[in-house]
Amino acid sequence: MTEEGALVGGNETILIVDDHETIWDFLIDVLQKLGYCVLLAENGLDAVEIYRENAGEVDLVLLDMVMPKCGGHQAFYQLKAIDPNVKVLLSSGFVSENEVEDLLAQGACGFLSKPHRLPVLIKEIRRILDGAEKK
Repeated sequence: MTEEGALVGGNETILIVDDHETIWDFLIDVLQKLGYCVLLAENGLDAVEIYRENAGEVDLVLLDMVMPKCGGHQAFYQLKAIDPNVKVLLSSGFVSENEVEDLLAQGACGFLSKPHRLPVLIKEIRRILDGAEKK
């Protein structure tokens, strides 16, 4: 039994896709302390390559929407082409509502705006990994 408000971890593999070092350093540290295996991609092109190379091993992709080389929108469709069942949690501070709604309609599991509130992020990761429906 966990105490109310405790951050619940796991042992799944999460691919963080973000071009901001301060964000990924923080997320990697927190997620690893909670027991997760964490992979990092600094842009959408790297994310697609890492996902392809680790086929079947990545349980969740935390995907930033605005990045150089290949943004989240384009990367999302490439990830879906590799694995139609990929679990993607979208994340951004600067994205249109229409773009988010489009990707949610195409199978993205959720969206969190930046800056991340840690308890909300961890709860959302757990919800997606556990296969729960969004409330």
